Amino acid sequence: MENTEINGLRLSPHFVLGEFLNLAKHPDNVPTMQQVVNMAYGCLMLLEPARTVTGCPIIVNSGFRNAAYNARVGGASRSQHLVGQAADIRPGDPSQFQLLVDYLRLSEHTDQLLTGRGWLHISWNPFGPPRHDVRLGYYK
Repeated sequence: MENTEINGLRLSPHFVLGEFLNLAKHPDNVPTMQQVVNMAYGCLMLLEPARTVTGCPIIVNSGFRNAAYNARVGGASRSQHLVGQAADIRPGDPSQFQLLVDYLRLSEHTDQLLTGRGWLHISWNPFGPPRHDVRLGYYK
């Protein structure tokens, strides 16, 4: 599959795979089919509902990272980004940030929620019960 085909693969009504890969800067950051399924789960169970609640687009700053990309950005060695189960996001409308945080904090599908200034890390686990590990103000 060409990178242009990968980029346009729809994960849910408002999210495409390319938003999670950053292939323009990291052309080797190509996920397996299982990793794509994991990202689709996160989109359907967390990001799409969050988009509905906030009434604005959700922007993916960082999604899937293969091991090389994760090492280049200083990601944790056991990061859920490595398996397509995490994204660093922000609302398209910054005034909706707190609403986004509140929604994800209470979602039954949130595995981990770590907030920064205007952005947050959200993770999910399609294969087990979520930890509901919520740390507000984690990234200073």
